[in-house]
Formats: sequence, C-alpha cells, structure tokens
Amino acid sequence: MLTQPPLSSFWRWINIGARLLLVWFVLRDLAPAPPRVTPGSPQTVETLHPEVCVHTRLTDEVEEWKIQRNMIMVRELGAPMIVEFFPWPYVEGQRGTYDWAHFDRIMRHAENQGISVIARLGLVPGWARPPVHEKVTTANYLPYEEFDTFAAFVGAFVRRYEKQISAVIIWNEPNISREWGDRPVDPEAYTELLRVSYLAAHEASPNIIVMGGALAPTMEPENSGAGMNEIRYLERMYEAGAADYFDAFSAHTYGFTHPPDDDPDPTIINFRRIELQREIMIRYGDEAKPVYITESGWSDDPRWANAVRPGQRIAYTL
Repeated sequence: MLTQPPLSSFWRWINIGARLLLVWFVLRDLAPAPPRVTPGSPQTVETLHPEVCVHTRLTDEVEEWKIQRNMIMVRELGAPMIVEFFPWPYVEGQRGTYDWAHFDRIMRHAENQGISVIARLGLVPGWARPPVHEKVTTANYLPYEEFDTFAAFVGAFVRRYEKQISAVIIWNEPNISREWGDRPVDPEAYTELLRVSYLAAHEASPNIIVMGGALAPTMEPENSGAGMNEIRYLERMYEAGAADYFDAFSAHTYGFTHPPDDDPDPTIINFRRIELQREIMIRYGDEAKPVYITESGWSDDPRWANAVRPGQRIAYTL
C-alpha cells in the first residue's frame, strides 16, 4: 500500500495558510455590504425647548451611517443643537496640511437634520509638541510658542464651517492639569490662548460666538499639582484681561450626589456651583454675557463613588 510522505513543517504551514486565505475570501464575499448613506431631504427640528442641546461624541465614529443615525435621533429628541469635539490633530496631521473629510461628514449630516453645532476645539498634533527625546508629553500639551498655530487652526475651522456652527469652545477644562498637558495649570496662559483664538475666529467670521471657560468643577487649591478650583481660576482669567476675548461662558455643571436644587457652596461640588462662577462674572462687569451649560448631569454607574441611583438620575435631570 502506498502512503503519502509527511509534509515538511514549512509546506504544512503553507497549506494551512492557503486554506485560511480561501476561507477569508469566502467570508468576505458573504459579508453584507456597508449601508449606503444618502442624506435625504433637509429636515428641521421641531421643539418646545430650543435651548436643549445634546453632547454627542462622533469624533471617532468611523461608519457614516452611525453619524447620520445619531443626528436623526438628536432631531427626533427635539434638540436643535449639539456639542461635538473636533480635535486639531485629526485634520492637521502635518503642519499646514488639512484633511477635513471626517469633520465634513459630521457637519453635512448635522446640517441636513437642521442641527446647529457648538464645536469644542482642542488637542495637539505630535509635530506641534516637543520631540519625544526632549520631553514626553500628552496630546493635551500645547507649547506656548504654538498658541498662534492653534489659533490658525481655529480660524481655518471657523472659516470652513461658518454656516454649520453657532459657536466654538476654546479648549476643555484647562483648570485641571491632565487637560493642560500634565503640567501646572496656568490661567494667564489660557487667557492668552483664548485671546489669539478669539481674534482668529472673529477674523474668519465676525458673528461667530467664541466661548471661554469650560472649567472643571474641582476643589483643588490654587497651588495644587492636579489643578485649580474653577472659582479662583476664573478670577485670575479676569485679572489677566479675559473679558475682552470671549462672547459667552461655557460651563460644566455636574451634580455628583447632590440634588439639583441644593444651594451653591464653595466647599461642595453640586449642580448650582455654576452660580459662584456667575458671581465672578458679575463682579467683573460681565453680567451681559450668556452662560451655556455644555456638560452636565449625574452618573448612575455603580463603579463610581459619586454615583446616584438610576431613578435619582432621571428625577434630578428632569
């Protein structure tokens, strides 16, 4: 009886690889095609509460149909605005070269659903940060000498999306160190970033609303390495001349474990703590500026120490 000689180890792996490749081709052909996305006819938002806004997170959403579905749900909810994050590194991977494709998709579907966009701008591309061999930095580390470069991005963004956006937020929670590149926070430096960004945005579109602040509620003392409480941080912004360089104030109002009607208290983080920031604005003669709540809420995640029960979360939010 004839027997087949055993395959060498090399040819055995070639045989296995060929079979796996064949299986991959078969499965690829059987897989459904990605959904075809067509914008459809332009829509409008019907709402009884035009001030309602949804904070979306479509920055890293690859599939266009999901972007569209999110916008449809926002419209069906009755919210005429969204807050969305648009990271600088995503469009300017190389200095002076922009790729707007993903941002264009988000804006196109927002506009088609009748939704206006409040755009939060931030993060820093690697080429704008110190080389790794000189200093290890995070994506939130913006060297002071690159403030004008960031402002140029702000201007280019506003110029491109003038018709789709209602406002831009300059940076996020600059009063905590992890959002300021893991270095000591610097309200005077943030005020300078706000100034150059404000000028660039208004040069691109005179009617754009530039929002400053977006400060994190925190109890950190002034010289803490982790950050600075937002009340003192805002005072120092005004002392540095920030009043002339933002049109509206962006506020983060997290309730933690406290009901929404609890009185504001400088020793407690609760929903009405924003009123303490408003007092600072009034003290510096800035009471005419509106305040936009761009982040807010309560968490019912049981893994978090400051969580509430699901029923409480619903009641507090309503």
